[in-house]
Parts: sequence; structure tokens; C-alpha cells
Amino acid sequence: MNTTLITNARVIDPFSGLDKIADVAIEGQRLVHLGVIPPDWLSRHRGESVNAQGLWLLPGLVDLCARVKEPGFEHEGMLASELRAAVAGGVTSLVCPPDTDPVLDESGLVEMLRHRAQQLNLAQLFPLGALTKGLLGETLTEMGALTQAGCVGFGQAEVCLKDTHVLQRALTYASTFGYCVHLHPQDSYLSRGVAASGPLALRMGLSSVPVASETIAIETVLALMRSSGARVHLSRLSSAAGVALVRGAKEEGLSLTCDVSMNSLHLTEVDLGYFDSRARLIPPLRQARDRDALREALAGGVIDALVSDHNPVAGDMKVLPFAQAEPGASGVELLLSLTCKWMREMGLGVLEGLRVVTASPGGILAQGLTMGQPLSDTGALARVDTSLSSLGRLSVGAMADFCLFDPHEVWSVSAQSLLSQGKHTPFDFEMNGSAMMGRVKSTWVQGKRVYAR
Repeated sequence: MNTTLITNARVIDPFSGLDKIADVAIEGQRLVHLGVIPPDWLSRHRGESVNAQGLWLLPGLVDLCARVKEPGFEHEGMLASELRAAVAGGVTSLVCPPDTDPVLDESGLVEMLRHRAQQLNLAQLFPLGALTKGLLGETLTEMGALTQAGCVGFGQAEVCLKDTHVLQRALTYASTFGYCVHLHPQDSYLSRGVAASGPLALRMGLSSVPVASETIAIETVLALMRSSGARVHLSRLSSAAGVALVRGAKEEGLSLTCDVSMNSLHLTEVDLGYFDSRARLIPPLRQARDRDALREALAGGVIDALVSDHNPVAGDMKVLPFAQAEPGASGVELLLSLTCKWMREMGLGVLEGLRVVTASPGGILAQGLTMGQPLSDTGALARVDTSLSSLGRLSVGAMADFCLFDPHEVWSVSAQSLLSQGKHTPFDFEMNGSAMMGRVKSTWVQGKRVYAR
């Protein structure tokens, strides 16, 4: 059996609170020793040895929102290129929305996508199934069949559900079987603009998206959660008002989790510059007060996770006037570096800061993997395979998904430095003149080194 020995690493595991210099032993697909390695294991070790002095050894990151662009949008990103980009960023597990072409509304499509991802032996891919057929907002999908095919939740991606009666039926059905519904909160009519409402959008002559687009959608979801008892995950909050509603819902005891995009965490409407289409995003970049509220809420646990919102866009779709450019940016390779930037700026410790891309999203994903079990079944999670229930954690006996990270390396983001097929990001050095600090050196998935730089 293949073995790997990592020595002298600073091992950091936010779930268990571990933060110390230690050695790690891998045998086959699993982590078998952490700390002092037994002499008898060392005597049998004939595999790779890595001296990780000066590096952090972290659990593989869990990204709850990253598009891989297959099937249907291969001109913007191939499954292989985007999963390769993921492991280059230390992301070993990612959740992809269902807005592919065709839409992920049939079990055969989900099985095909998962099979293709498994054949690549890179990051693990966990699809969301479409909540309604074709994302048309009319007929509910066969959620049971999609769950059996491997879906970890259901959603509408960026397609708004206009009919609240359909949403009510969807949440009631999902609640009955313990399914998790992922929703991006936006009103179908108020979200038609391209920039956040405010003086800047007015001066630039850009159609705007008010904060009410988010809060109206959140209020609707919360009202339906109260009547249905459904489990909901809100994807990519963007406003201080949205944070306030989520805080109140959690205090009320609703089964609600949420995340924020790294774009909204670091950027504001000012970063639109002179109509720079690299900052054409959904949700739109808002004011500084919104960004600051999001940063505080993530640090305080009101927001559960940080996501890359990775959405590679073909070059010809970005070299258009701002309002006509396709929204989206590549980001999965930047998630860990930008998490550390937020962590430093907020004065957080590594365990507290790295929780939002490891243990916390890992726990949300593990809950999705128990779909089909009643919410009252407290033993459901325990029955999930150890390799899944330990996502975002380092634990002996679990799958060896981890990365080595140099927290001091300074590098510049550019089209040449990104492995993603999409080369556009608002964090491009050319756009903002800021270099990144911290970069992934190597990544292991299920005991195999899948990326090394």
C-alpha cells in the first residue's frame, strides 16, 4: 500500500482546534497518524516523504458555490480545467449549481457528471439538483431520484422562482424528506439591473439592483420556512440588511445557514472603476457599509461560510460594454489567499479564520449528504461514510484530503497565473495593483497528490 509522510508542518484543523507543529502519515487513501509517528510505521514506510517546514497543513477547502461549466458551456470552462484549478487553490470538495446545459434535473445527467469528475481524480464534485424542471419554476423535479444519483441539495441557481406557491410546495416537500434547499435571494423583477443601487450607479448611468431585491426574497423564504419547517441555505448574501434578517432568523431557531462570496467580502461598488467588466458580478458589488457588515457577520458566525463563487467566463463575453458583459469571475484558486487576507485584516486567529472554508462548509455539505433522513433522526450523520462526514476536517481514519500552504509567498494574479479556463477576475493585479499573500504549494485528495507547484 502506498504511504506518504509529511514532516515538520504546522498542522491546523479548525474543527478540533488543533494548531501545532506535527508529522502526518498517509496510508492508501486515509490519514493514519497525526502527531508523533510510531516507529513501526516508519520502518514500513517506503513512499514519498515531504519536509513541510514553514508550511501550513490544512484540511482540504470546501467550496459551496463553484461552477465547472460542464455540460453545455465547455467554451468557458472544461470539467478538467476547473477541477484542476480547484486543487491548485487547495479546494478538495466543491458544490456546483444546477444551471448547466442541459439543466441538472434528471438523475442520468447527475450520474454522468459525477462519473466524469471521479474519472479525473481531482477535487470531489457534489452537484445540486434543479428544484424545478428546466429551472422554469413550474414543476418540481424528482428529488428522490436526484438524491439517489448524488445530489446534495436543490436550487434554482440564478433563476428566480416567481411563483411563491411553487416555492411553498418545494419547501414543504423538501422538509418532508430532509432535503436542503439552496437559494440565492433575489427578487425576479428588482434584480434585473447590473450594479448596486446608489449614487455611483446613477452617475454611471447603469441600471441598478436595490437592497430590497435581496431582503424581499429573504423575507419570503423565511415566512415559508416557518410554515414548512424546511432546511434552507442562502447563497451569497450581499447586504447589511440581509445580514440583519439572517441574524434574526437564526435567533428564532430556523434551520438556516448561509454564505458570502469572497467578491462581496473584499470589494465594493467603487471597484467597478471605469466600467471594468471584470467586476460585473451577481450579486452586484455594494457599498462599503454592506461589505463591512458582511465581514463582521462572517467573523461572528452569523454567516457560516465563505465561497469563491467561481464562474469562469469566456474572453469574448467580457470584452463588451459593462451592462452587456456576462456576469461572473474565476475565483476558486484565490479562495484561500483571500480568506487569509480577510483573517489578517479582521485580526482573527487561524483557527477562527480558516473555519469558514473548512469545518463550517464541510458540516453544511455533510448535512446535505444525509438528505432523505428525517430532520429528527440525530443518528443520520453518524451513518454517513467517514470520508464524507469528515469533509473540511483532519482526523485519523478519514480520507486524506488536505493541502500545504505557504502563508508568506507573495504572488500576482494574472491570466497567466490562473489554471482556470476563465481568466477574468476583479483581483487581477493589472486591475487593482494588489499582490496576493499566501499560496498553495501542494494538494492531496484521497491520499493522492493531485497538485504540486
